[in-house]
Amino acid sequence: MIGNDGLTPAVLKEAEMALNAHGLIKIRVLGDDRQAREAMFVALADQLNAAPIQHIGKLFVLWRPRAEKERAVDEDRMAGPRDVKVLKYSSRGGQRPEVKTLRVLGNQRLTSGGQVKRAKPKKISVKKRSLG
Repeated sequence: MIGNDGLTPAVLKEAEMALNAHGLIKIRVLGDDRQAREAMFVALADQLNAAPIQHIGKLFVLWRPRAEKERAVDEDRMAGPRDVKVLKYSSRGGQRPEVKTLRVLGNQRLTSGGQVKRAKPKKISVKKRSLG
């Protein structure tokens, strides 16, 4: 929201942060002078390097494409441990099931019976083992 003071550095900073976070923002302006609002709309779009999408009454809509975040790919990374809740039902129907939290590591899996099994080492044929 832009107050009666106009485009202050604080307003520009907040609009910049909102554009970085969302890409498309709406800004409401308090002021009755239409020419001043239009000039403010163009100035705001130029200073923020954003596309002026729409100006309806006292509402500005600005758009700027969001920069994609680059994620570092770690090829040696394995699956980490995860906590899994297992329900163990009672043989008697009226009791509540017992809830257990199990930690399953990356090389393990959980069976339908609630047991943790380790992954077996991958078998390599004799021919491939001799190649190297």
